[in-house]
Amino acid sequence: MKAPERESRRWLLQAQDDLQFVEWLRKEGLFFDKGCFMSQQAGEKALKACLYAIGRRHVLGHSLFEMVQELSKKDKGFLNIVNEARRLDRLYVAPRYPNGLPGGSPFQVYSADDLGEAYADVKRVCKCCADFLRQLNKP
Repeated sequence: MKAPERESRRWLLQAQDDLQFVEWLRKEGLFFDKGCFMSQQAGEKALKACLYAIGRRHVLGHSLFEMVQELSKKDKGFLNIVNEARRLDRLYVAPRYPNGLPGGSPFQVYSADDLGEAYADVKRVCKCCADFLRQLNKP
């Protein structure tokens, strides 16, 4: 594995870039389904950055809730984003695939409100992760 700090930084930078894309979609009022999925992705990448930073060599899986549970053993501050992680986990499949919904297609079903809620959740997750990494890297 690459150096933990370097690998963590790569994942955090990608999470921040994904977050900017979600913010742009929200402002433009476009592609609510894709924005919801990208919110989940940004949160996942930010949490993986934290796991790499604490020395995890391989970070597999997509559940933000499970990552938050693991990270909370290292820092109880992660317990403050459990609900956000739970909500974002629901955006991993359904916004991408029609069979993830009981009817309609994701582009028809997801709304600006859904994207607004996902964006608020992922912002909190990313902030928590950035704060944790800043504290971890202090001399």
